[in-house]
Amino acid sequence: MVDQKSGDDRKKMILVVEDEPTLATAIAQRLSSEGWAVRVAGDGQNAVLAASQLKPDLVIMDVMLPVMDGLEATQRIIAERPVPVLMLTARDDESDKINGLAAGADDYMTKPFSMRELIARCKALFRRVDRARVIASKAEQEKVLDFGSLVIDPAQRIVTLDGKEVHLTPTEFDLLTTLSRRPRTVLTREKLLEEVWDWVDASGTRTVDSHVKALRHKLGADRIRTVHGVGYAFEPPADWKGGSED
Repeated sequence: MVDQKSGDDRKKMILVVEDEPTLATAIAQRLSSEGWAVRVAGDGQNAVLAASQLKPDLVIMDVMLPVMDGLEATQRIIAERPVPVLMLTARDDESDKINGLAAGADDYMTKPFSMRELIARCKALFRRVDRARVIASKAEQEKVLDFGSLVIDPAQRIVTLDGKEVHLTPTEFDLLTTLSRRPRTVLTREKLLEEVWDWVDASGTRTVDSHVKALRHKLGADRIRTVHGVGYAFEPPADWKGGSED
């Protein structure tokens, strides 16, 4: 495991998990130039150990890794301690992206990618985490969103479906809550990227679409309606007797 040391303990710590040495070094150097502390692990098993010891603020995880693949490594890291994960996939394969999000990743990038975009994604994830803390502090006063068989508790960040708790990643929860606060109201992808990811310029990304697919997999295909060319709307369960929510 390569150690990119930092003299400032207050710096954000990023764990890069990549088995290709040239790419791992290039990523580490670029992240370090932004003022972040960086550590590198070359396989999934070492990544899990490094995450446990270092408690990074962000993990950049390749999917295809020796010893233990990135999906399993992500699941183990998230199970021990929630942390944002940016998944790297070598294929523009929708199933890879869905599997990555299901494993707990917050975002994904397809290789090859520009270092400029990588930095932008990292900054966006850090902003999202900071924003989530503010939202969480305000959520204590927010009422439970009760849609009958589907209940969303913003304060405890718990979702139950038919009385059973559904595990959602932090980003999935934020996306669901953003949509469900305005049931049946169509929100554009741009609006969702701004409110959930804090991205003001993310043209061309399919991040919203992949997270919606992950939510449908966990909550049911009919829970989020697609308005082609526009965006998405939350559709309450049939047993919901409420009216419009603001």
